[in-house]
Amino acid sequence: MVDARDDRPGSAASVASVRSERRARGFPGQVRDAVSTRSALVMLGVLLLQLGFALSYMGAFHAPEPHRVPITLVAPAAMESDLVARLDGLPGDPLRVTPVESRAQARARLLERRTDAALVVDPASRADTLIVASAGGPSASTAAVEILREVARAQDRTLVVRDIRPPAAGDSRGLSSFYLVLSWTIGGYLAASALNMAAGSKKPTLSRTLVRLAAMLPYGFVSGIGGAIIVGPVLDCLPGAFWELAGIGTLVVFASGAVGVALQSVAGTVGLGLTILIFTILGNPSSGGVYPSSLLPPFWSAIGQALPPGAGTTVVRNTVYFDGNATTGALWVLGAWAFGGVVVAVLAAALRTSRSARETPPARPAAPAV
Repeated sequence: MVDARDDRPGSAASVASVRSERRARGFPGQVRDAVSTRSALVMLGVLLLQLGFALSYMGAFHAPEPHRVPITLVAPAAMESDLVARLDGLPGDPLRVTPVESRAQARARLLERRTDAALVVDPASRADTLIVASAGGPSASTAAVEILREVARAQDRTLVVRDIRPPAAGDSRGLSSFYLVLSWTIGGYLAASALNMAAGSKKPTLSRTLVRLAAMLPYGFVSGIGGAIIVGPVLDCLPGAFWELAGIGTLVVFASGAVGVALQSVAGTVGLGLTILIFTILGNPSSGGVYPSSLLPPFWSAIGQALPPGAGTTVVRNTVYFDGNATTGALWVLGAWAFGGVVVAVLAAALRTSRSARETPPARPAAPAV
């Protein structure tokens, strides 16, 4: 009688065989089976992003120091040049002083976002006035107040601070603009990533790329409306300018999404990492939302307003609090990122489609029927 062995899947013999094979491969073999080369590379990329996140945020925020904070000076002609030289010559170069003739000019510069504070010197008294608009960034106003109070104290004078444009009651620390733009930029590139990972959309052909870019427009509009509702009627953080915020949100989300589509079309999964690098790791700490450029280290100060988070924060803040002053440049930056994303995505898809067509052999004609 022949002893037949049952090797059917799930049988005792089959399970024993699998276990024996695993023991033979040992732990290194099991590791190779569980962690492929591709997943190991992805983990390495995630580690680099994680370390970059820590380096960028802590590098920007660990020791904010004022450097050439722009202030405006109103003083009698006889005192003006001496005061400008004294304030510009403070140790560490914390201030950059621009003299003007009148208090009205200083106030206008403040509301036009051309200065962070205005010092009005009154030689007839022992008290000077510092005019600020803390809605433009409380940390910059605070830095100017602290520096000039020290200067006044050294001269046995007092400083009276007048805030002509404070943040809204629901935006007491002036950070709502930053967090709103943060939510829009993250939503934009995550939506682009979702489109890239959707079933049946693995290959970014030209037609699929155009559809993905087109899909970012309604998504951006809904995101803009949703953000405006949250910071307006729901939380009362940034009251007023509802439709302006909705439009800004549409542009910010579309720019973020278009860049996400473009980079993932060019580099696949690596493209998502590059998008996170641009928008989150580099863009957020340099945006001026937490600390303005005058309080950031040189690298972050230089790149902040050239990236979408910084430009978006400036547009939101200045639209809500300063009647849209000093927003033109930031809007151009957002538009350039959106346009650049569209162009790169379309060109990458078109080149891929053209190369694929050249590499595909022509179909052979069918054999004639006999």
